[in-house]
Amino acid sequence: MFSKILIANRGEIACRVIRTARHMGIRTVAVYSDADEHAQHVTLADEAIRLGTPRPVDSYLRGDVILAAAKKMGAEAIHPGYGFLSENADFARACEKNGIVFIGPTPEAIDAMGSKSAAKALMEAAKVPVVPGYHGSNQDANFLAAEALKVGFPLLIKAVAGGGGKGMRLVESAAEFLAQLESARREAKNAFGNDDVLIERFVRGPHHIEFQVFGDTHGNTVHLFERECSIQRRHQKILEETPSPFLDDAMRKNMGDAAVAAARAIAYQGAGTIEFIVGEDRQFFFMEMNTRLQVEHPITEMTTGCDLVEWQLRVAAGERLPLLQPDITRHGHAIEVRICAENPQNDFLPETGTMARFATPPLSENVRLDTGVVSGDTISVFYDPMIAKLITYGRDRAEATRRMQVALAATDVIGVTTNLHFLQRVVQHAAFDAGITDTAFIATYKAALLAPTFVTVPHLAAACAAIWAAETTQSTSDPWATTHGWRLNAPARRMFEFTNVGTAEKHVCHIESSTQREQEQFFCVGASRQKLAYQQRANGALDITLGEEKFTAHAYLEADVVSVTSIEGRVLLQRVAAIQTAPAEAADEGRLTAAMPGRVVKLLVSAGDTVKKGAPLLIMEAMKMEHTIVSPREGVIERVAFQVGDMVPPDATLFAFVGD
Repeated sequence: MFSKILIANRGEIACRVIRTARHMGIRTVAVYSDADEHAQHVTLADEAIRLGTPRPVDSYLRGDVILAAAKKMGAEAIHPGYGFLSENADFARACEKNGIVFIGPTPEAIDAMGSKSAAKALMEAAKVPVVPGYHGSNQDANFLAAEALKVGFPLLIKAVAGGGGKGMRLVESAAEFLAQLESARREAKNAFGNDDVLIERFVRGPHHIEFQVFGDTHGNTVHLFERECSIQRRHQKILEETPSPFLDDAMRKNMGDAAVAAARAIAYQGAGTIEFIVGEDRQFFFMEMNTRLQVEHPITEMTTGCDLVEWQLRVAAGERLPLLQPDITRHGHAIEVRICAENPQNDFLPETGTMARFATPPLSENVRLDTGVVSGDTISVFYDPMIAKLITYGRDRAEATRRMQVALAATDVIGVTTNLHFLQRVVQHAAFDAGITDTAFIATYKAALLAPTFVTVPHLAAACAAIWAAETTQSTSDPWATTHGWRLNAPARRMFEFTNVGTAEKHVCHIESSTQREQEQFFCVGASRQKLAYQQRANGALDITLGEEKFTAHAYLEADVVSVTSIEGRVLLQRVAAIQTAPAEAADEGRLTAAMPGRVVKLLVSAGDTVKKGAPLLIMEAMKMEHTIVSPREGVIERVAFQVGDMVPPDATLFAFVGD
């Protein structure tokens, strides 16, 4: 076994590998860019070494620099995590050439599955069913357009290299094919250095189901069952679970056998994932193989009891698989959600900023949190917007779901917009409860999942109780210096005024103490006056009694913003006293500003061009994805503020219109 390894990655996966390595007595070396100098993976590792500037191409994608670092630090092996260099066959070869073990498959296996088109040809030879389409080498745009007509619409354009939804486009008609092809190629080139694509039939009513496979150097190949990964936005997963509620035992066996056959076809070693698309007719097709550990591997670990990173390390060290197929069992149900810095109300566009507070639920054998950030850390434009993975386990799906609902209610991020509220609504939705989880889930139930949140009396009571408790605890023994409503010869009474962040709602309420009993309090809003009692737990939860109702909520106070979360949902309340009263400037409709920071990859208009409302103006790359900026109005472009390659700060003016 290795005595020291270098982890060529960052964030939560680097922290995850460090935990297992430490358990096995293996020393770890972290690598970091200038943006990650104080990151958690750097703190947790035994040693760390700088790579370069924040851009991945100058740091985490510099294979030569990483190899030099491994040699300098005396690491015997490199764990690539996922993303970055994890599926780079040239890097795996370079490791081999330099006498350093690459903790992953052979370069030949990466090559075999690195091209989706070549992989599909291999799978056809291995009798594994594949989706009909064009997977050839002819990349001429007109030729591909002709092949698209043969496949029929709707269809998918997919980058032959990489994954994660990058370089993928759904095309509804022939008229939009060439524009979508160009966009997919550009994004694929930026993400993977390869702009080749394939086209394939879009499967109706699809489920995205993958099987975890493992192989060793002794000829053993196994699977560790499936994961349902169908709930996605922007072609990227946000919720995974195992077992799949869609599969029956016969399908599960057939797909498991096909997954093992696929891995054996390339003599696969290490951790990998065979991804299938399953139609509403219950036919399944091979999509691709990810020759690395997957983001969602914790749910497999929770249900099988196997540490997949430990398996990776043992296989890479030449050991046999810890278990063979007859010995691998699964128990219970596990669900994982990805907590991301993104705005579901704005088409899930990524967000950046500093997390003033990152509150997490109590962890146990049934509740797990994988993350690489803590309160005070910054979510930057340079890397993936995922903040953490929250995983829950139950004896069955219903129990795992209930635990996820409770865990999400105890999780909060202040300072950066996240998808936490959206995730709560997903796991509380009746369709999810019924196991209706195909890839159209979000589109089908979008109205309910994205509906506005209205502030309730319990929300207000929890917010006021949190502020009252905080100010009472911090007050001095001098009654004249307190801020919580103390009065001479009168009951203490404190008024609160809030606005619901993101809406025009305003709320005025107050807490007053009883004149009869010193510890008795009442909560008043409008004409309602109810007895209020609360107790704060060690984990920050508030057990509240409001009149005859008892409930638990988490109310986090940061500056003058209160975030209230509970099973019912979450709201963000701004104390009116803290709102700036400077006159608001009139909205400038003559300028288009950036909703997020990013890099300009293509300009679609020039100064002097006449555009219609909704016309595409510019394409930006942010957090590894492309985003098209469209015109908010009809008019003539007077000025273009940025050129291709420029970095754009948030809220910067992108275009100005003539006459405004």
